[in-house]
Amino acid sequence: MRRGLGNPSRREALFGGTGEVLVWDLLGGAQFPPFTAVLSCELAPGGRVGTHVQQQYPEIVVVLEGEGTAEVDGAACPIAEGAVIALPLGSTLSLANGSDERPLRYLIIKAEGASP
Repeated sequence: MRRGLGNPSRREALFGGTGEVLVWDLLGGAQFPPFTAVLSCELAPGGRVGTHVQQQYPEIVVVLEGEGTAEVDGAACPIAEGAVIALPLGSTLSLANGSDERPLRYLIIKAEGASP
């Protein structure tokens, strides 16, 4: 699976979580309104992205590989390949990789949108 061009950005304990997240910018800085970012992400086995608020752009998260748990606005739900999470402005999200052996791979698609 192609993850992105070049070397990823490495982020540790993202939003107060645990483990490493690798992030590839698939747009490479190009502008494609209304989209502001398309990111390919890989959350380390056993890792967690801490709870954070969608403050600037609404986004969609698409799970490509792996399984785990997403908590959206305080409600936890299992996620696996093919899961889609829609996050309007003001929503909160955290992600946890449910595997101690395999990474959780997902896309984040951000777009300009209306205020809540």
